[in-house]
Amino acid sequence: MMGKIAPIRSCNNIAQYLAGAWKTTAPDVRIISCGTITQIMKLLKKGAEGDIFLTKYDSKQAILKTRKKKSYRNPELDERIRRQRTMREAGVISEARSFGVLTPLIYRVDTEHCTILMQHVWGTMVRDLAGKKLESGCVQIGRITGTLHKNGIMHGDLTTSNFILHHNKVFAIDFGLSQRTPRLEDHAVDLRLFKEILGSEHVESMKTLWSKFLQGYKSAVGSERFNKVLHHVSVIEGRGRYATVV
Repeated sequence: MMGKIAPIRSCNNIAQYLAGAWKTTAPDVRIISCGTITQIMKLLKKGAEGDIFLTKYDSKQAILKTRKKKSYRNPELDERIRRQRTMREAGVISEARSFGVLTPLIYRVDTEHCTILMQHVWGTMVRDLAGKKLESGCVQIGRITGTLHKNGIMHGDLTTSNFILHHNKVFAIDFGLSQRTPRLEDHAVDLRLFKEILGSEHVESMKTLWSKFLQGYKSAVGSERFNKVLHHVSVIEGRGRYATVV
């Protein structure tokens, strides 16, 4: 029993909430005391850049993404980097929604503590789909990626784990490594990464899924841009530190 979860808005603001007293009851559960309010958060994912918690906001389940301090960096530099990346990620998520990519709604951004509070999107990771659903998911990921690229955004972490199928529609959920860039070479890096992920996590159906992804990507960017980006993918694969998957 985790008990009743109080909404974050019960605290005066997100900064006060995060500055509360932390207690640990289990490896994946955190309890925060803020005045008379007790907030329970469940750790969903630990990453190199930050941690993802399941919590509540305005009586709805929500995601709180925190960016970790890096002890090996100069404190002032670390704070600046984390703040910039927090603002950039929140901005890209909102911007992507503006041109039709399904992403979580942003509720609050705390630049002081480098956190983003956002909508929790229920569903199944595309990574965990199978058969025709997985193929359809890859078509949608390709279309999403193409839409991002066409609007000057490189995702930066294009894997089947960063997309969720929700009511037959695919949501992009993690833009932590995203960049604003119009360079086709950067966009080709996105494609190369996704191809590599397919070759490691979906070995048996890799060729089919890659073809489905390209189908969706081409539908978003058009034939001319598609051919240019694919050329850059080939160039990347031709370099010594990369191995061609197929």
